[in-house]
Amino acid sequence: ALATSLDLQVVAEGVETTGQLGFLRLHGCEAFQGYLFGRPAPIDVFAREHELGLMAPQPVTASTERRESP
Repeated sequence: ALATSLDLQVVAEGVETTGQLGFLRLHGCEAFQGYLFGRPAPIDVFAREHELGLMAPQPVTASTERRESP
C-alpha cells in the first residue's frame, strides 16, 4: 500500500514456491526474483541463454507446492 501510494514498483526477492508467488500476486506485487525463476549463473551463461531466448518467462500458477531450498 505504501509503495503504491508513492507510485513505486515493489520487487519481491527470495520467491521459491508457486504458493509464495500466488500470495504475492494476490496482494498486488508484480515483480519477482528468486530460485523459482532461476539459479544464479556466470555472466557468460546468462548472456548465452538470453541471446538464445531461453530466458523467456514461463507461465506459473499458484499452489501450495513446497520446494527444497538449496
